[in-house]
Amino acid sequence: MKKINRLSLIWVTMAFFVGAISCTNLNETVYDTIPADQFGKKPAEINAIIAPMYKTLKSVWPGDIFLLSEQTGDMAMTPTRVGGDWWDGGVHMEMKLHTWQARNGLIRNSWNACMSGITTCNRIYATIEDAEMDAELKKRTLAEIRGIRAFWYYILIDYFGNAPLVADYESTELPGMSTRKQMYDFVIKELNEIKDILRTDVTGESYSKFTQGVAYTLLAKMYLNAEVWTGTPNWQGVIDAADKVMSLDYIIEPNWKTSFEVNNQVSKEIILPIAFGKADGGNHMHYRTLHYLDPIALGMNIGTWNGVSAQPGYVKQFDDADKRKIGSFLIGPMINPATGQVLITGHSRPLIHTIDFNIIPGTERQGMWGEVHQEEGARVNKWVFEKGLSNSHQENDYAIFRLADVYLMKAEALLRLGRDNAEATRLINVIRERGYGNTSHNYTSVTLDNLLLERRLELAWECSNRQDMIRFGKFLSPGYLRPQQSAAHLLLFPIPESAWETNNKLQQNPGYPPFSGQ
Repeated sequence: MKKINRLSLIWVTMAFFVGAISCTNLNETVYDTIPADQFGKKPAEINAIIAPMYKTLKSVWPGDIFLLSEQTGDMAMTPTRVGGDWWDGGVHMEMKLHTWQARNGLIRNSWNACMSGITTCNRIYATIEDAEMDAELKKRTLAEIRGIRAFWYYILIDYFGNAPLVADYESTELPGMSTRKQMYDFVIKELNEIKDILRTDVTGESYSKFTQGVAYTLLAKMYLNAEVWTGTPNWQGVIDAADKVMSLDYIIEPNWKTSFEVNNQVSKEIILPIAFGKADGGNHMHYRTLHYLDPIALGMNIGTWNGVSAQPGYVKQFDDADKRKIGSFLIGPMINPATGQVLITGHSRPLIHTIDFNIIPGTERQGMWGEVHQEEGARVNKWVFEKGLSNSHQENDYAIFRLADVYLMKAEALLRLGRDNAEATRLINVIRERGYGNTSHNYTSVTLDNLLLERRLELAWECSNRQDMIRFGKFLSPGYLRPQQSAAHLLLFPIPESAWETNNKLQQNPGYPPFSGQ
């Protein structure tokens, strides 16, 4: 009897379902078992097994991890609309006012997404490790899995600081807490061990895979935040990792919008995307941000939720001459193409998306927070809306990492070291020139303030806001609707109570109330 390993059994199960769906095709290949020594030689077989770990990335954006980044900083907010829409128990208000606690559902969901992503990677790793397959293919595939797992630990390090560190799927023992430094060291070690095993091509075949370019970009991100996360900076590490990424075949796309088009998989600026498809967990940002009537003006037939919008001060940092302003924000009157007139909301108000919010008197909650009119707020306009879309998610992929960010990371590292301002200026001007479409707004010399502004102009809605504000010492400062300085413990989110209920070895992050059972 031939040996059938865990990988083969999974593939057999998948083949069964394919066969069941296609049972009317009499030419279909019939499967019962696939011997282990015949499995793992075809890329499609491996891709089928590792696909679930890439699907876990869909919980990063535009879901609750996105909201934790952009709503706790000064980029975005989900206001409570007139009548109480989007109050949601106050979770969005808590993000803006920095009053969250361990019960907040956005925090709980984000923690669970990280844990689910890591568990999925560990399970798939154990499956591939047991497989009898081509040695080089196995080595590279295992490196790919370790890379995605390292990414999930990067998210935990950034948002929660302390968490269980688990890399063994077979272990049944409840894990204890690891420190931020321990997890940081783990991720650095993992990335350094796998980075030169991974594929280096920048092609359609490697698109959406964890490649060498992704590994070095993630290393640059780790080093960029090393001082915050470990107390010891590593600016030279940022430069070295960025230089490696820039030596690969990625490009700064001449057209900024290429990386956000409906079919943006053609972009060679994107380093690691979340690959969305209408039939398989698509991009739902259009649902999350657009007013109920916006689809009429935009040529779509969908039911939208009228939620997340930009904070006014963020939008006002954009120069009107910068194409990224209208490319990032939906502002102004929304016109009914059938009449040529401004659409009228269900509250008999013209549908004009304003930059500013105006709290409706008498609706105040917890100080400055209150209800606003339906149409107020600049909406997400970065990912091109697909005309003719009907009751569907969009296909625009989201770039977790893209080359423009790598340019800006290297420029920041050079400025932090006080070295080669000319090169830092050149890197920032490459991004700035593309944004404006000309050289008239280029810098002759740059400062860290210039660098931070350029990050904000280039990376709106792209989950960089909170991390950048913390690194630049601005996250705790008073802000829009929040006139007071925030407490230092809010630089990390609390471990959710629900996590402790399933693992009483967990310890709450300092500054937050202990778990109720402790």
